Amino acid sequence: MPVIDIELVCESEAEFAAASARTLADAIGRVLGIEPGHTWVRLRFLASAAYAENQATLAGADLPAFVTVLHAHPPLGEALITEAMALTLVIAQCLVRAPGRVHVQYAPAAAGRQAFGGTLVW
Repeated sequence: MPVIDIELVCESEAEFAAASARTLADAIGRVLGIEPGHTWVRLRFLASAAYAENQATLAGADLPAFVTVLHAHPPLGEALITEAMALTLVIAQCLVRAPGRVHVQYAPAAAGRQAFGGTLVW
């Protein structure tokens, strides 16, 4: 059931339009071994003018993607490390960004906090 939010920093909306939420969802679902229809991706645009890194000038493929992952029960230990790397690599590939420019954050466990269609996830 992962919900994946991706905020992609781009120089233009035209560049952002080349990214595909469907391609990301399919690739992430395959990497995580999730059955069809159970990986949800929300892809958002952040204009490069609204993003900065101190004392750095960035353009094009140097711009980052920020990823937040919500699981009912996030993996722990080595499984978390393995998943974070797999997500980073597949998202970088789909977005044509270097893996070092993809930043993955895990939200607290969704169990007991998230409902889908009114049904609480446990």
